[in-house]
Amino acid sequence: MLDNLSDKLDILFKKLRGQGVMTEENIKEALREVRLVLLEADVNFKVVKDFVERIRERSVGGQVLQSLAPGQQVIKIVQEELVALMGGGEDNSLDLAAKPPVAIMMVGLQGAGKTTTCGKLARLLRSQRRRPLLVPADVYRPAAIEQLKTLGRQLSIETFDSQATQDPVDICRDAIRFASLNGFDTVILDTAGRHQIDEYLMGELVRIRDAVEPREILFVADAMTGQEAVNVASGFNEQLDLSGVILTKLDGDAKGGAALSIRAVTGKPVKFVGLGEKLDALEVFHPDRLVSRILGMGDILSLVEKAQATFDEKEAERLQQKLKKNQFDLEDFRTQLQQIKKMGSLESILGMIPGVGKMMKQMQGAQPSERELKRIEAIIDSMTPAERANHAIINGSRRLRIASGSGTTVQEVNQLLKRFTEAQKVMKQLQKLGPKGLMRGMKGMGKGMLPF
Repeated sequence: MLDNLSDKLDILFKKLRGQGVMTEENIKEALREVRLVLLEADVNFKVVKDFVERIRERSVGGQVLQSLAPGQQVIKIVQEELVALMGGGEDNSLDLAAKPPVAIMMVGLQGAGKTTTCGKLARLLRSQRRRPLLVPADVYRPAAIEQLKTLGRQLSIETFDSQATQDPVDICRDAIRFASLNGFDTVILDTAGRHQIDEYLMGELVRIRDAVEPREILFVADAMTGQEAVNVASGFNEQLDLSGVILTKLDGDAKGGAALSIRAVTGKPVKFVGLGEKLDALEVFHPDRLVSRILGMGDILSLVEKAQATFDEKEAERLQQKLKKNQFDLEDFRTQLQQIKKMGSLESILGMIPGVGKMMKQMQGAQPSERELKRIEAIIDSMTPAERANHAIINGSRRLRIASGSGTTVQEVNQLLKRFTEAQKVMKQLQKLGPKGLMRGMKGMGKGMLPF
């Protein structure tokens, strides 16, 4: 995510850290590079101009120039201004404090992932103990109504039964009435999009807004479109007075311009970001956390939240006891792999750990891949329960059978078993060494001792 921007800022910050003394000329050169990095990332040029000016005003003060580490001071200022640029410090939560049902109107152009985002948002709200109703109000795009109904079935979330022959305004008005009579507290309206803004589309959206008076009007923007997403958001905002933005596809090869400038241009907060195709890949937007990821500082808070939402406490306690007794087996390891997969892509998870993101780039593909984890899971799946519980019984003929059943080679089975045995030995030693030993051992386990 935003790798290009992250790499260039990392190079710039290394230069700044190496500056023993900062002068106004040094700062001017650094700001020139900041400007180029942001413009190349497709950030709005007016936003870049204001951003650089704010950094300049703060950097040329006596406190920075006379500090013991002026380069670090400038880096800190850049970090703080990036957070402020994306709306740091302001409340970007959904406004749901109203008499139910509360209407959330989703708007945006075709192809931005609006319908899928409706499903993701419904899932997120349900996890917060709300009872959402999905409403298909796009009667123009072929199969749009059926797509939302399919998502509803996958998520076990009720979808309002609309038809392509109905008027979208009537659909939304009827859905609100239906939600009120049937105990739904939140109504998510999936409205029509176009390939570009046009008068008819806006007229229809305005009529829907006036008919149902939504508490939230969220613009769904495709981060892959870069600066164009910002321009389109501005157009929707002028007509509808948006309450917020959802950025989708931020896990792709987006330059990052939309993420950095959409808040400044529209004046509306980014409330959620989509970080994958799975229906659980929607996160509340935290500017400070995104900046930490961009600057390679990780995002431990998001990682902890993902883990808390994914891992079962009783299961975690059971595994902890097995580790203490040195009874951790391949069945337990497979369970952990499955839990990790639920948290998202391995790359995104490792990128949340401070320093690991940069280390992954330096390793140039040496870190475990999604394909490798699937291969490991396939090997373990091909084992019998007895073999998973005690891998020592896996002899030559068993290894041949496991390799054949998992579509791998005997050599790959041998490699997994060897690494798992080594990892078991390390974990046994760590139990004796205590917390400090655990921290030292984790470094060793990162050097090929984990069974992948």
